[in-house]
Amino acid sequence: MTTVRDGHDVDATYNEHDVLVTGPKREAAGVKAVLVSMQRGVQQMGPLRTAETLSRINQRHGFDCPGCAWPEEHGGRKIAEFCENGAKAVAEEATLRRVTPEFFARHSVADLADRPEYWLSQQGRLTHPMMLAPGDTHYRPIDWDDAYALIAEELKALSSPDEALFYTSGRTSNEAAFLYQLLARSYGTNNLPDCSNMCHESSGTALVESIGIG
Repeated sequence: MTTVRDGHDVDATYNEHDVLVTGPKREAAGVKAVLVSMQRGVQQMGPLRTAETLSRINQRHGFDCPGCAWPEEHGGRKIAEFCENGAKAVAEEATLRRVTPEFFARHSVADLADRPEYWLSQQGRLTHPMMLAPGDTHYRPIDWDDAYALIAEELKALSSPDEALFYTSGRTSNEAAFLYQLLARSYGTNNLPDCSNMCHESSGTALVESIGIG
């Protein structure tokens, strides 16, 4: 049993071992999906931030949903241009919950390694750059200038730019990913894997071996 404590003193208890398997649902969308989307949004973002954020998903002057890569037409947009999973993904990204340096002071790396992934994702967004020095058991905060200096030092120490991998999240916004790849190419490499690429290369290889196509 794991107790989640976020920056707003809200406690919720989760047990990933108590998964209940039922028969297929009779519907996959509808009123219930809307209510669940709103509930998750309000829990993570509050009512005002939920209304503001959900109204901008996949809009022409908003932002692309991080939930998937479903293409949208260039014409008119509906008021709600997202699915239930997209709303959940945005709520987790735009959450008001914050992970401060005090959180890492309480939880060692070994402790965090034993936590469920869902528990980790529900703690919130980082407020400071964090680093794990050799021999440390806890992450500790570092200033932005020191963080950039450390990254620059490591990159300058490489014998070739191709020794560096500029790894990104598959849920990174298009704008952030575009700027990141410009940095990598300016540095001199096109080693730009993301989490989707890394995950599906292995599954694609396994599918080729098992059924003949990835």
